[in-house]
Amino acid sequence: MQSTEPSTARLAVMISGGGRTLLNLLDRIASSQLHAQVALVIASSECAGAVKARAAGLPTQVIPGRIPAQKLETVLREHRIDWVVLAGYLKLVDIPPAYNGRVVNIHPALLPKHGGPGLYGHFVHEAVLKAGDKVSGCTVHLCDSRYDTGPIVLQREVPVLPGDTPDSLASRVFEAEREAFPQALKKLLSGWRP
Repeated sequence: MQSTEPSTARLAVMISGGGRTLLNLLDRIASSQLHAQVALVIASSECAGAVKARAAGLPTQVIPGRIPAQKLETVLREHRIDWVVLAGYLKLVDIPPAYNGRVVNIHPALLPKHGGPGLYGHFVHEAVLKAGDKVSGCTVHLCDSRYDTGPIVLQREVPVLPGDTPDSLASRVFEAEREAFPQALKKLLSGWRP
């Protein structure tokens, strides 16, 4: 059950895939580890995550393509959104001026390495392995108008093990993400700024 206290931050969670990160955030909210409410889910296509969001009773909109800033601001204001959370959302977000500094993303590598256009999901883990990195992890950062830049809120490291495949590394990084994203959101909701 989500908190409905008036002071609870209202989140819009933007997704493009299976919704694992959304479900993790819902679990953290339900267990009172994160004092927030998912007030809206925006999916870039009709995906498994959108199905899961609707099954959880969340207001869900599918908006394909790159969303113009004015349209996004209208949708966010209609739902009285405080923070926008990118949870595996693969489109570049045109951030409305009213939401500058209030859009947060998680990336499955230690930025600034292995970020930018085309570096998402398995492409990131393949790049880490190809580079011979001994450490990977995840980065939670505030968003700006480019992919994977903006002030870093929090990072978590995981070792790259001998014999790792993109799948095995992805699994370990996702476990770090499950902890890092709620921690970073708590930090932001309590007033942290870069």
